[in-house]
Amino acid sequence: MSLTTDQVRDTLKNTLDPDTGLSLMSTGAVKQLSVDGNDVSLDLELGYPVQSRLPALRTLITEALMGEGAGRVTLNLTWKVQAHAVQAGIKLLPQVRNIIAVASGKGGVGKSTTAVNLALALAAEGATVGLLDADIYGPSQPTMLGISGQPRTEDGMNMEPMQGHGLQVSSIGFLVDPEAPMVWRGPMVTQALEQLLRKTRWADLDYLVVDMPPGTGDIQLTLAQKVPVTGAVIVTTPQDIALIDARRGLRMFEKVGVPIFGIVENMAVHICSNCGHAEHIFGEGGGERMAKDVGVDWLGALPLSLAIREQTDAGKPTVVAEPDGEAAAAYRAIARRVAGRVAAQGRDMSSKFPSIVVQNT
Repeated sequence: MSLTTDQVRDTLKNTLDPDTGLSLMSTGAVKQLSVDGNDVSLDLELGYPVQSRLPALRTLITEALMGEGAGRVTLNLTWKVQAHAVQAGIKLLPQVRNIIAVASGKGGVGKSTTAVNLALALAAEGATVGLLDADIYGPSQPTMLGISGQPRTEDGMNMEPMQGHGLQVSSIGFLVDPEAPMVWRGPMVTQALEQLLRKTRWADLDYLVVDMPPGTGDIQLTLAQKVPVTGAVIVTTPQDIALIDARRGLRMFEKVGVPIFGIVENMAVHICSNCGHAEHIFGEGGGERMAKDVGVDWLGALPLSLAIREQTDAGKPTVVAEPDGEAAAAYRAIARRVAGRVAAQGRDMSSKFPSIVVQNT
C-alpha cells in the first residue's frame, strides 16, 4: 500500500523539534511535500538557526518517516530568520530583525556573561548577531570580548560597530575613559543608550542581543518602552534574594508588553576542580521553580565555573574558548531554545503594507 500525504503530515505532526518541543507541522516549517508511491520529497525551513543540529535533525525526520513506511526520503532542510513583532507603536530598527533583551532584577548574577555567550552561541549556529552593551554605568562587554579602540564613523553622525569573535558590538565603553565614573542622571543615560542603539550602523542582523543594566528602575522601564524588543530572557541565580528581584524584572517587561522567552538559572551548581564534588552553593532549582510559578519557559541552568570567569576576563568567552565543552553546549542549547521562541512569535507585518501619502491636488 502506498504512503499518503496525510500519513506523512501526521508523522511530521508527531515529530517534535528537540529544541522547541513543537511539532514540525505546527511551526509552519513544511514548505513543500510530495509523495510518489512510498518515496517522500520534503522541504523544511525552520525559523531559527540550527547549523550544528542539521545532521541530527535530518536523521530524526528521516527515521520518523521511514518508521511509518516511507522508502526513499529526499529532505531539504534549511533555516531562515524572519523579523517578528515588537511592542505596539514601536518601529523596528533598520537592518535588525529581532532584539533579545537579557535582563536581571539585580547585579552580580552573571547577566553580562550570559548575554555575551548567548550572542556567541547564536552566531555559532549560523546567525548574524550584534551585541549592545546597555549597561552605561558599568560597561563590561569590551573587556569580555577583548575589544579595544574606538568605533569609526564615515559621516560624522553614525558609528560602525566594533567587531569581536564574529559579533557586531556597540558599547559606551568604547567612547569613554575606562576609569572615568559615569556620573550621569537617568535622562542622560537613556539618551546615550538610544544613540548607541540607533546611531550604530548595524549590518543585516538576525538578532541583536541587548545586555540590559541591572535593576527595575526608571532607566530600565524607559528602555523597555523605547527599544523595539522581540522578547526578554531573565537571568537569575537559585538564591532567594536573586529570585525576588528577577520576578520584578520579569513583571517590568510584562507591563510594557514584552514577551518573556524564559528564565536562565546561572551559578546553579559548583563542581570542585580538584575532586569533582558538586555543591549547590546558592540553593537548588530556584530558577526552575520560579519559571513554573510565573508560567514561563525554563531555558536551562549554567554552572558556577572558574573557567567561565577566567575566559570572559581574558576576552574570550566560553563559547569560543571551549566550543566543544559542556558549558558551551549548555549556552548553545539555551540559545537555540531562545531563537526557537523568537520564531514562534507573530511576524512583523509592517513592511507588507504600502505607505499612504495624502497630497493636495
